[in-house]
Amino acid sequence: MNHSDSERISSSLEKQGYKPASKIDEAGLIVVNMCSIRQSAVDRVYGLAFNLKKLKPGVKTILTGCILNKDKNKFLKNFNFVLDINDFLKTENYLRIRPKYSNNFSALVPISDGCNNFCSYCVVPFTRGPLVCRDHEEILKEIENIIKKGFKEIWLLGQNVNDYVSPSDANINFAKLLKLTDDLSENIWIRFTSPHPQYFSNELIEVIARSKNITPYLNLPVQSGDDKILKKMKRPYSVSDYKRLVKKIRNKIPSIVLSTDVIVGFPGETKQEFQNTVKLFEEIKFDMAYISKYSPRSGTSAEKMQDNVSQEEKDKRREILTEILRKTALASNKKYIGKIIDVLIMKHKEGVLMGKSRDYKTVKFQGTENQIGKLVKVEIIDALSWGLKGKSSTEK
Repeated sequence: MNHSDSERISSSLEKQGYKPASKIDEAGLIVVNMCSIRQSAVDRVYGLAFNLKKLKPGVKTILTGCILNKDKNKFLKNFNFVLDINDFLKTENYLRIRPKYSNNFSALVPISDGCNNFCSYCVVPFTRGPLVCRDHEEILKEIENIIKKGFKEIWLLGQNVNDYVSPSDANINFAKLLKLTDDLSENIWIRFTSPHPQYFSNELIEVIARSKNITPYLNLPVQSGDDKILKKMKRPYSVSDYKRLVKKIRNKIPSIVLSTDVIVGFPGETKQEFQNTVKLFEEIKFDMAYISKYSPRSGTSAEKMQDNVSQEEKDKRREILTEILRKTALASNKKYIGKIIDVLIMKHKEGVLMGKSRDYKTVKFQGTENQIGKLVKVEIIDALSWGLKGKSSTEK
């Protein structure tokens, strides 16, 4: 979501006559777009602020994005202005700003902003406000323009995408929006993030299963494998609910690649409660997981709980889950060896290209920089836990 924010910030600044600087030390205005989901992200901004002070005199600095109230006054000592994202862009409707896309092959399309769920650990409702959905016709018009420009991939974005309901037609929920998006083209990859397990409907599963363009990759955040911890997190589902949903999805979409988000060391998480998360990882066999150590966030209800799991124990628990993931991901990735798959090239470094497969596997192989943004046929020759190695076949 922050990447999408940055594209809209850039567009707004250029409309006001600003031009992008090639180097930070050549800039007259520096805008930092921050995220407050984790304390580590906030700490990085403090470090960046210290370095910005060393730049030439007269440079104006603005901090925007998702900023907790408790951090605003602290950051005012280091930045000329500290503004919420909606305040920064208050001259325009944030979701209606036409973005300056950061590339010409993968487009980020926000369908909503804010959140009404108030998970006990999460600051999003406080930093971005309540859920605001974009009109479906406006979204589809942006996507049509993206398709005309020849983009290869679209990401539909929201804090909880399956909370989406069009403000002009209450019958257009997220499943129907996906179907309308799928109908716009015969050949574009459609991805979305992130859905909430509680609201992942049968209708949505059917739309994905029958789609020609929606890619078989799903990030489905579980956050914990223990019912007591889920309740403390204010996640309105049980572990059994989650497992039933995964089974249903895999039955309808056998090729689905599944990732998740999980928090270790949540306040009061006992060793046995953590072991329940271990069991879930062993049972589900995720392809990927984003494993975070709990850190208290100001204003959340979890902040009032005693953060009684030590950093050492949090590190240990994260490593245990990472080791399980390392094994299950490798086993999954080995199934690709010998196959030829489509890869969208994202980056080039020192003669090596890095891209994503249709099911969001990271693929690396030798190639040239001019292939960035292209779909390339790649033969997979080796598998690692966190990705695939291949050799180029043909472009298309």
